[in-house]
Amino acid sequence: MIIGIDLGTTNSAVAVWRDGQAELIPNSLGHRLTPSAVSVDEKTGEIMVGLAARERMSTHPNLTATVFKRYMGSKRSTTLGRNSYQPEELSAMVLRSLKDDAEAYLGQEVTEAVITVPAYFNDRQRKATRKAGELAGLKVERLINEPTAAALAYGIHELEAETRFLIFDLGGGTFDVSILEIFEGIIEVRASTGDNRLGGEDFNEVLAAGFKEAREKDLPSWSDPEAALVGERIREAAERARRALSNDPQATMSVTWGGKSHEWTVSAEEFETRCAALLDRLREPVLRALRDSTIQAADLGEIIMVGGATRMPLVRKAVTRMFGRFPANRINPDEAVALGAAVQAGLKARDAALKEVVLTDVCPYSMGVEIAEERRDGTVRDGIFSPILERNTIIPASRVNTYYTMADNQTSVRMKVYQGEARQVAENVKLGELDIKVPPGKRGEIAVEVRFSYDINGLLEVDVHVPKTGDRRELVIIDEETAKAPDFEKRRAALAALKHHPREADANRAALARGERCYEKFLGDTRDRIGFMIRTFEAVLDAQDPRAIEAARGELLAALDMLEGETWL
Repeated sequence: MIIGIDLGTTNSAVAVWRDGQAELIPNSLGHRLTPSAVSVDEKTGEIMVGLAARERMSTHPNLTATVFKRYMGSKRSTTLGRNSYQPEELSAMVLRSLKDDAEAYLGQEVTEAVITVPAYFNDRQRKATRKAGELAGLKVERLINEPTAAALAYGIHELEAETRFLIFDLGGGTFDVSILEIFEGIIEVRASTGDNRLGGEDFNEVLAAGFKEAREKDLPSWSDPEAALVGERIREAAERARRALSNDPQATMSVTWGGKSHEWTVSAEEFETRCAALLDRLREPVLRALRDSTIQAADLGEIIMVGGATRMPLVRKAVTRMFGRFPANRINPDEAVALGAAVQAGLKARDAALKEVVLTDVCPYSMGVEIAEERRDGTVRDGIFSPILERNTIIPASRVNTYYTMADNQTSVRMKVYQGEARQVAENVKLGELDIKVPPGKRGEIAVEVRFSYDINGLLEVDVHVPKTGDRRELVIIDEETAKAPDFEKRRAALAALKHHPREADANRAALARGERCYEKFLGDTRDRIGFMIRTFEAVLDAQDPRAIEAARGELLAALDMLEGETWL
C-alpha cells in the first residue's frame, strides 16, 4: 500500500487514493491534521507526537520541538531530555505516527509513500527528507514538490485543454511559487521558486514582537527562570491571534505570568501594517517564477492558493492586488497538498481511475562548479560559480560545459560542485568535489568537459572528461555534510578593506550589489554578460583610480538599466 504525505512545518497530513478519489486519513484523535511536534515525557522518557506534544510547548519548552522542518538538511540538533535529535529524526517520528494512523485506518500494512517537499528545498534538504521517510519505515517512492501536489489536488491532471496555472503555497514555515502548464496529457512545471524562511510562523513573530513591545515593562528578564515559559506562552497567543484575525476585525492576546494576566489588542489593519515587510517578500518569488517561465501573468488560467497561512485576509488581499483578480479557493488550503500527494501515489500505483499523465519537474536551484577567472589586469580570482544546469531546467536533464587549464604545465584539476544562485561559491551550497589528472601543456590549451546529469528524484551525476587523454572521472552526489558557514569576521575585514573613500565605497558597493542581484535574476547569455561586466568593474576598483572607477561605475549601471530599467528610490 502506498500513501501520500504532506510533511509540514506546522501540521502534517496523510492521504490515500482509493475508490477513484483521494481521501484524507484521520489520526487517532479523529483529526485530519497532525501537528508537527515532538515532546519527551521527563519521567518515563516516552516520545509524544502531534497534538499531545504541541500542547506541551508552552509548559515544557525544553522538552518539546516544533518547526524543525526549517532545519532539514542542516547539522542543527535539538536536545529533548537526555537525547539530542537531528531534524530528520524528529521528522521521522512525525512520519512514523502518520504511517501508524494510516495502517490503523486502512487495516493493512503501509510500506511506501509519496512525500511532499517545498519546491525550493535544495539537494541536501531533499535527501534529509528521504532519510526521514526511511527512518520511519517507509520506502519513499518519490518526493514531489508541494505546489505540484496542490495542482494535482485541484484536478489539473484531468483537464483536457491547454492551460497554465500559478500555485501560491504559503505554509507554516516555507513559501513556494510554481507555474505549471498542461498540454497533451503532460503536466510540465515551467518554474519553481520560493523562500524557505518565510511562512505563518514569521507572521506569528510579528504579533509576538508587538505584544512584547506593548508589555515591555512587565516582561520578566531573560535571567528569570520563567522567561522561557513566558516566551512560549506569547508565541502560542500570537498563533491564536493570527488565526482569529482571519475572521475578526481585531484580536486580543492574553498571556499570564507572575500571577497576572497581561493583554494586548491588535486590529487587522495594524497587523497588516506591521507585516508590510513580510508581504513585500511574497512578491519577488512570484516575479522570478513568471520571469523564469517566460509566461505573462495575464496568460495564467488560475491562481491557486494553498497552505494554512493563505487563510490570512492580508495575504489574499496582497495576491489579489498582485494579479488584479481573485485566487481560487475550492479546496481546504491545509489539505490540498496531502490530497495531491495521494493523487501522485495513485498515479504511481497505476490506478485505473486515473488517466495516464506525465508529470515533469524542474531543478529548483542552479548547479555548477567553482572556476577561476582572469581579470583585465591579468590577476586571477577564484571562487566563482559557473552554472551548468540552471534553475528551472526541466528534469531529467543532462548538460555539458567545457573549461580550460589556468596555468602552464598544470597536472590536475579539482572540480568543486555547488548548488545555488550566487556568483560567489561561498554563498552557495557545496555538494561535493573530485580531482582529475590532465596532461602538461600551455595554459588554456587543455580542455576539461564537465557534464551534469540530474534526475527527478534528485540524483546528480557529475562526469568529468579530458578529451586529450580520454581520462574520465565520475561523482555521484548522494549525501554530503553541511558546508561550514563562511567566517563572519573575515567577511567584515574584507568589507572594511574596501572603505578607502567612504562616499565612493558606498556607491561602488551599491553598484556591485545590484550587479550580483541581476546575476541571480537572469539566466543564460544575459547572466554571462552580467558576470563579465562585474569582473570588468572589479578590476577597475582594484586599480583604485577615482576617475576610472567613476566612469566604470557609470558604464555598469547604464548597462544594468538597459536590462531591467532604472533604479528607483
